[in-house]
Amino acid sequence: MAIQSVLFGNDPGAILRAAEAAGNSAQRAMAAGLIGDWEYRLGDCSPRPLFSESSADLWRTAVEGFGGEAAYTYFDENLGSAAGHNRVAGESRSDFIIVMNPDIRMSPDTISSLLRAMHPDVGIVEARQLPLDHPKEYEQYTGDTAWASTACAITPRTVFEAVGGFDADAFFLYGDDVDYSWRVRLDGYRVVFEPSARVFHDKRLTIDGDWPTSAAERYYSAEAALMLAQKYSADERVETLLEQFDSSGISFLERAASKFRSRRSAGTLPRQLDPDHRVAKFLGDFYAIHRF
Repeated sequence: MAIQSVLFGNDPGAILRAAEAAGNSAQRAMAAGLIGDWEYRLGDCSPRPLFSESSADLWRTAVEGFGGEAAYTYFDENLGSAAGHNRVAGESRSDFIIVMNPDIRMSPDTISSLLRAMHPDVGIVEARQLPLDHPKEYEQYTGDTAWASTACAITPRTVFEAVGGFDADAFFLYGDDVDYSWRVRLDGYRVVFEPSARVFHDKRLTIDGDWPTSAAERYYSAEAALMLAQKYSADERVETLLEQFDSSGISFLERAASKFRSRRSAGTLPRQLDPDHRVAKFLGDFYAIHRF
């Protein structure tokens, strides 16, 4: 099993804490006979390497202290999330891949819970994020859900390779997990949310109850909204979004619309899938029914 994260300007201390928590969880899964060897792989997209020699040694020591193998690659370019994870996954031959944000902290039984939910007909299992659980709906008894967030999720390598990994051409930072989940479902696999697989993801609401977002998240989420609508044959949704972005007076939305039109003119938009809308759902700005 491989745990992997893609870095960009993250706090090395947070990465070390994530490694310690993941190592403890992996060690418990090994003791339970659920996994054999495991490794922790980091791909660094930062302008300069995040780790000094001493901080890299601390991270490696933490991983190896829990019986894992540590591997760190500095890319010397910003590949983004999708391409970064594809590159890291290509450096390993593990049977299972856990894709994880670098600031995630697993509970001791997270990996065990994820693996126990991984049945032959399941293509990806998503962990529950605390303190803010993702609001999308899931089936109470089976865990089946519309798509899986890769803040922390496990997928078999056979499935990852069968669907071609993440679509790095269409998605740079956001939307790649929605697209991956929908392609997994089109291939006949289930997408599962496992609430007993708990992870701490340090996100908090603002005083007004809003979900705080960065400038990058706002822009790339807008770009991903267009790409998902295009790729999953929601042509009317594409035109609605373009009209909304053009008339918004908001620079990042206008820029996303302009880039989309440039790609459409150049013939470089993704090939359309799911014309019968078997898996893709566009419910306002959501890609699933939300519980709250």
